[in-house]
Amino acid sequence: MRATLLGQSWLDLTFLHWAVEPARVAPLLPAGTRPDTVDGVTYVGLVAFRMHRIGWLGLPGLPYLGTFPETNVRLYSVDRHGRRGVVFRSLEASRLLPVLAARIGFRLPYVWARMAIEHDGDTVTYTSSRRWPGPRGARSRITVEVGEELAGPTALEHFLTARWGLHNCVAGRPVYLPNVHPRWPLHRARLLDLDEDLLAAAGLPGITGAPCSVLYSPGVPVRFGPPLRAPRAGG
Repeated sequence: MRATLLGQSWLDLTFLHWAVEPARVAPLLPAGTRPDTVDGVTYVGLVAFRMHRIGWLGLPGLPYLGTFPETNVRLYSVDRHGRRGVVFRSLEASRLLPVLAARIGFRLPYVWARMAIEHDGDTVTYTSSRRWPGPRGARSRITVEVGEELAGPTALEHFLTARWGLHNCVAGRPVYLPNVHPRWPLHRARLLDLDEDLLAAAGLPGITGAPCSVLYSPGVPVRFGPPLRAPRAGG
């Protein structure tokens, strides 16, 4: 990665995933991308964590405005250049200014929410209730019990967590925002409670039942590079 646009840490993460048919999510992806798959299926992710000290251009991260809970709904994508990434359908965050900056500057679907992360021994609970924009009150409550650390991820666990960029569309053109971070320290986790309607609010109704994968990570530092635009057709 040639330069650092943003630095931050992602801490106290819980990853929940459901397997879905690629055709179900393909219409939700930006132009120039298609669902990324494993053994013919793709995945919907609900990921809750704590954003820590966002900083611009290598400067020290901000302790208040750059630190907040976040919960996102994401899909898995690959573009015609073979670059694998994620597509965010929604990103709940508890700081209004970063929400506005991300919506305006990166055209990401950030929303402002009332959120909290609580620890009780090996148990972690994430709560969120949307404030703006709507649907107001869209919510999630996730409680997991953190288990043993994995010696190494399976191929699927690596696919779900080791994503090195995000796909988006800005001013009608596909954009890829790359990132780098160390290998995730991953733990098994047991889902104790899940009450959410963020998946439906993100255009993914009808996803029911227990997730097929539940993982936890204490977190990693992350660096984002400048956006990479795909060349115009014929250009």
